Amino acid sequence: MFELTEEQRAFQDVARSFAAEELEPYAAEWDRTHFFPVEALRKAAALGFAGIYVKEDVGGSALTRLDAALIFEALSAGCTSTAAYLTIHNMASWMIDTFGSEELRQKYLPRLTTMELIASYCLTEPGSGSDAASLRTRAVRDGDHYVINGSKAFISGGGTSDIYVAMVRTGEAGPKGVSCIVVEKGTPGLSFGAPERKMGWNSQPTAQVIFEDCRVPVSNRVGEEGEGFKFAMMGLDGGRLNIAACAIGTARVAFERAKAYLSERQQFGKPLAAFQALQFKLADMATELEAARLLLYQAATKVQAKSPDATMHAAMAKRFVTDVSFRVANEALQLHGGYGYLNDFPLERHVRDLRVHQILEGTNEIMRVIISRELLKN
Repeated sequence: MFELTEEQRAFQDVARSFAAEELEPYAAEWDRTHFFPVEALRKAAALGFAGIYVKEDVGGSALTRLDAALIFEALSAGCTSTAAYLTIHNMASWMIDTFGSEELRQKYLPRLTTMELIASYCLTEPGSGSDAASLRTRAVRDGDHYVINGSKAFISGGGTSDIYVAMVRTGEAGPKGVSCIVVEKGTPGLSFGAPERKMGWNSQPTAQVIFEDCRVPVSNRVGEEGEGFKFAMMGLDGGRLNIAACAIGTARVAFERAKAYLSERQQFGKPLAAFQALQFKLADMATELEAARLLLYQAATKVQAKSPDATMHAAMAKRFVTDVSFRVANEALQLHGGYGYLNDFPLERHVRDLRVHQILEGTNEIMRVIISRELLKN
C-alpha cells in the first residue's frame, strides 16, 4: 500500500493546480494549431518541474522517481502532450546531471532547470528504432572535437530545442561503441527535417535531427567513450515510468468525464448511469486504473532504489499502464456516443494523444521481450 507523504501531497496539489489553470484551458487550441507552449513550460520550470531529479546545486528539485510519477500524472490531466514533453526534457537534464562532468553540469543545467534552454533526447534513427544498439550516427575524433554524421528520427523538440543529447557511435558495432554527446542548436552542420504530421502530441514539434560534418567539442561528451548505451538504457527505465504516468493521468480525466456524462445523459427516461451494463464498464475502468497506478508506483520505487529487477518492473509498468490507459480513454469516448467523436469534447484528443504511449520509450511488444528475457534468464 502506498501512503503519500505530506510533502508528496503538497507538490501533487501544486501540479494539479498548475494543470487546471495553465494547461487544460488551452490544450485543445494548442492541439488544433500545433502550438508549442514554451512559456507554459517555463512556468512549470519555475515550480521545479524541469529538473525534478536533478541535484539542487544547479537548480534541480532532487526528488525521487515516485515523486516524478506523481507530478507527471497530475500535469497530464491538463495536457498530455505538453506534460510528456516535460518528461523528455527531464530525461535529458538527468543524463547530464548524473553522468556529465562538473564542467558540463555547470555549463547547461542552471539554464535547463529554468528552461531558459530546452532539451531534446536523440536516440532513435530512421533505421534503428527498437534495435537501438544498431544506431549508425557516427562521431569521429578530430583533435579536441568530434565530427558527427548521421540522423535521428522522431525527435520531440527537433528544430525548436536549444540542446540535443545525442547517442552516437564512436567505436565498434553494437552497444559498446555508443557514446553520448551534447550538441547545441546553431552548431554548423546541425539541421532539421520538416515538422512531422502526427496523429496526436500536437503541442510539441517532432522532426528529424540531421548531422552533416557537425563539429562538437570533446568536452561536450557525457561520460566516457563507450558508455552511452548504458546511459540510454538507464534513461529509458525512468522514461518508461514517466510516459506511463502521463498516460494514467490522462486516462483518469477521461474516466471522470465519462462518469459525469453517464450521470447527466438521459435515455429511455433515466440517466445512463442507471443501466447496469454501463455501471459494469465504469467498475472495470476504475479497477484497471487502480491496478495500473499501483504497478507504476511500485516500479518507480524499484527504479529509485536501483533494485536488480527495476528494468523488468519499469517495462511491466510501461506495458500495462499504457495499454490500460488507452483502453480506458477509448471506452470513455465510446460511452459518450457520437459526442465523444467530436472535437468539441476532449475525448478524441485524449485517445489520439495516448495512442503513441504504447509505442515510444520502447514499443509494448519490446516491453514483453524485456520482461520475458528477465523472467527466463535464470
